Amino acid sequence: MMPYRLGLTGSIGMGKSTTAGFFRDLGVPVWDADAAVHRLYGPGGAAVDAVGALCAKAVQGGAVDRAILKDWIADDPTALARLERAVHPLVARDRDEFVAAQSGPLVVLDIPLLFETGAKVDGVLVVTAPEAVQRARVLARPDMSAAQLDAILARQMPDAEKRARADFVIETTDMDSARAAVQTLAERLRGG
Repeated sequence: MMPYRLGLTGSIGMGKSTTAGFFRDLGVPVWDADAAVHRLYGPGGAAVDAVGALCAKAVQGGAVDRAILKDWIADDPTALARLERAVHPLVARDRDEFVAAQSGPLVVLDIPLLFETGAKVDGVLVVTAPEAVQRARVLARPDMSAAQLDAILARQMPDAEKRARADFVIETTDMDSARAAVQTLAERLRGG
């Protein structure tokens, strides 16, 4: 029997990674889209040839050099869409293989751009926090500027829209409350 696929999403700085960790602490298998992309871009990764076909200089030493890729995307307005067309199917296959390998009743799929990519899930959990908390979290990261944050947010679906489309919403301002909410939701989705 296929496990319940809970899609976990939220805008940058909303607490996705922390929330995914709460599920892991409960023994729930978690697939991480960002980690999958890192694997696919790594030495021998399934996306290396596809990226190389689009931007040969982005492949260095048998792996994708993300800095070169980022520069290419910044210089070519068509690059991101072409890259996504090549890489998203590989990410989806990685996700599907992960889900197929699970035998429990619940799996969490941590997908930052879940709504934007249309990933197949059974329910969606959106993590959220007030805008001031989000900005403070993100701007505390090394090498992050307000301009970079604004550019990232411009590419993401607004938080209010994500919350409106969600099946479940957990606020991550207080992590003890968020952890308790995750435990309650996991018990519900596991069937007890």
